[in-house]
Amino acid sequence: MKRLLGIVLYMGLALGANAAMADTAALEALREGDMKKLVFHDAPKPAPQVEFVREDGAAGTLADYRGKYVVVNFWATWCAPCRVEMPMLSNLQAEMGGEDFEVVTIATGRNPPPAMKAFFDEIGVDNLPLHRDPKSALARQMGVFGLPLTVILGPEGREIARLQGDATWDSESAKAIIAALIEGGGGS
Repeated sequence: MKRLLGIVLYMGLALGANAAMADTAALEALREGDMKKLVFHDAPKPAPQVEFVREDGAAGTLADYRGKYVVVNFWATWCAPCRVEMPMLSNLQAEMGGEDFEVVTIATGRNPPPAMKAFFDEIGVDNLPLHRDPKSALARQMGVFGLPLTVILGPEGREIARLQGDATWDSESAKAIIAALIEGGGGS
């Protein structure tokens, strides 16, 4: 009986692992253009719970976004590729943001709030948060070594994918990936 139970348990784990691999393979197949830079992890990685400064001045952590898929973008006011990418993140939030998905932007390093607001005003972005990581504590814990850097967190608050550099986040490929995550629960 123990042997039979062991075999059933092993088969269940093996099938679950294969299903997770299939989900990642299906998501990877949706990557086109610069979304091919999006790297899905073999297993979700814990996200650090280092505090950042929310737009309202209160302390926040990435755990505040549990329960939904989150595209977290690290940027800075001096970052030229960020200036190009941010309107696309804004478009993604406008089209897909809601109960199951959100785009969260965190300026890392020395980015005074007035300069951040001016940056968003100049590029016409009004639907993304002006959160800050002034001492780059969260960015360091997340392994951010260049900007922009974007990570995707699953509903359990763990990192499931990462993209270094800028990308066309309002492309059909990016939207298909986000939709597949939301619909299929492909990551945690």
